[in-house]
Amino acid sequence: MHVAGRIEDYALIGDMQTAALVCRDGTVDWLCLPRFDSHAIFAGLLGTEEHGFWRLGPAHAADAEPPTAARRSYRGDSLILESEWDTPRGTVRVTDFMPPRAPQLIRIVEGVTGRVPMRSALRMRFSYGRVVPWVHKHEGRTVAVAGPDSVWFDTACETYGKALTTYADFTVAPGDRIAFTISWEPSHKKPPALPEPEQALEATEDFWRDWVDQCTYHGPYREAVVRSLITLKALTYAPTGGIVAAPTTSLPEEIGGVRNWDYRYTWLRDAAITLSSLLRTGYRDEARAWREWLLRAVAGDPENLQIMYGIAGERELGEAELDWLPGYENSGPVRVGNGAAHQLQLDVYGEVIEALHLAHMTGLSRNDYASLLQLKLIRYLEDHWDQPDEGIWEVRGPRRHFVHSKVMAWVAVDRTIKLIESGDADGPLEKWRELRDDIHRDVCEKGYDKERNTFTQSYGSKELDASLLLIPQMGFLPPDDKRVIGTIEAIQRELSTSDGFILRYPTTGEDAGVDGLEGDEGAFLACSFWMADDLAMIGRVDEARKLFERLLALRNDLGLLAEEWDPRLQRQVGNFPQAFSHVPLIDTALRLTASGAYGG
Repeated sequence: MHVAGRIEDYALIGDMQTAALVCRDGTVDWLCLPRFDSHAIFAGLLGTEEHGFWRLGPAHAADAEPPTAARRSYRGDSLILESEWDTPRGTVRVTDFMPPRAPQLIRIVEGVTGRVPMRSALRMRFSYGRVVPWVHKHEGRTVAVAGPDSVWFDTACETYGKALTTYADFTVAPGDRIAFTISWEPSHKKPPALPEPEQALEATEDFWRDWVDQCTYHGPYREAVVRSLITLKALTYAPTGGIVAAPTTSLPEEIGGVRNWDYRYTWLRDAAITLSSLLRTGYRDEARAWREWLLRAVAGDPENLQIMYGIAGERELGEAELDWLPGYENSGPVRVGNGAAHQLQLDVYGEVIEALHLAHMTGLSRNDYASLLQLKLIRYLEDHWDQPDEGIWEVRGPRRHFVHSKVMAWVAVDRTIKLIESGDADGPLEKWRELRDDIHRDVCEKGYDKERNTFTQSYGSKELDASLLLIPQMGFLPPDDKRVIGTIEAIQRELSTSDGFILRYPTTGEDAGVDGLEGDEGAFLACSFWMADDLAMIGRVDEARKLFERLLALRNDLGLLAEEWDPRLQRQVGNFPQAFSHVPLIDTALRLTASGAYGG
């Protein structure tokens, strides 16, 4: 009987359209087809075996837990997962991958030593585990059909059905290679072509090798940076250029809590910072595709800019709860859609314009509409920057004048002024210089606590917020400004966990806090990377390096990070893998490398 593993027990495989999570015991517990935001056909991650899974590994007794792999790794710099089991009868290897741009999952079993009895158990449940499909044979192939979807199962092994599950029992010896494939196709169309697993494997390996070869970073943290870049590429929806925040929904920020959200959409903030990391490491094609995605999504309506969109630019992301799923380790509710889509978050304007600015500065070919969009966004900010909003963390409590939001509004104006000064756009330069000064003055007067020598989460508040760590990184104030140093030290004192990582902001347990939610959460990994960045910027480089390397040690054995780290349970929590964790990992590695602050 398989139960979902710890979040860090999972490996990511993907095809730049969707992604699957594979547990250490060879079980695929999460897969949405054909897109990241489609209904899951394997939802065991958020429920039980009854909600769909695909286990492939050494045979074991029905009442025993499946054995876990003794070793696993990605094949070189790729997204091809190799897992090996050592059994009393021999050693076996399973290779899992998804060919780029093909809604297909391929698993190849290879005998290494001895003769190992194996079993494949495939239980497809459509609509997040709610719908049992019609499974039948079609010209010798197994197909599962429900509504608009069909999933085709192909293997040379003999299969049989039992308890609404498709099984294959077989034995592998050295040199044996047996492939299993599932392929998605709209149910009204002809069957998909028969898969060619070995050719697909070779093509997938070639794809990743060629892609990684474009990386311009060759510093001491290359392994961590390249794995993070591969992860970010895997979170890109290639047909449109949209980038999801994570491929999962409702993995909890607190085990047993209610802070469970759907991250399978494109946050402008997350996508913009992802774009920045890709540009800094040599990846212009992704930057160009994202810019085109942005222009299509925002279209002619920048005044109604949303903080997030669907991966093809969809605006309606209505939030719902799936009450038939108990949630990961009983952390309910399970949510799909995201009600924060229509929040006002003024910082998004800054992140988007910063990304467009960086694209311009790194030589991405000019796009006149991108420049026009930037000017329209500033005209909106002229009239709205001084309004309260929900802020970077998407609070579900009352709107506030969040300091980070004002700082990013300043960034938006500042970068647009630089665009005009470069001669690549026209605008009221003096007027916007005054606006930039007004925002700066407002933040320094209303968002700074003189007695404690720290900026605060919002105007008039006493709470701190880790997003304040971005003040020097965005150039709002220089790193050696006493207010910046005071803020960094205050956050270290008041928002550090017992093991030295950084919380986003204070939470209050059973009482609803500033975010309008009950419960607590773990250390936010992005904020901890930001702290390492800031420490390096203010000259505390040895301390920065030590914090960074402790953060690297939190990655799972495959180099992957979720959103948060639970210091009490000593485990990863939140949606997985998380772009918002891997992006600052890359950025901090680049900063430490440039400063020479790394170990031998």
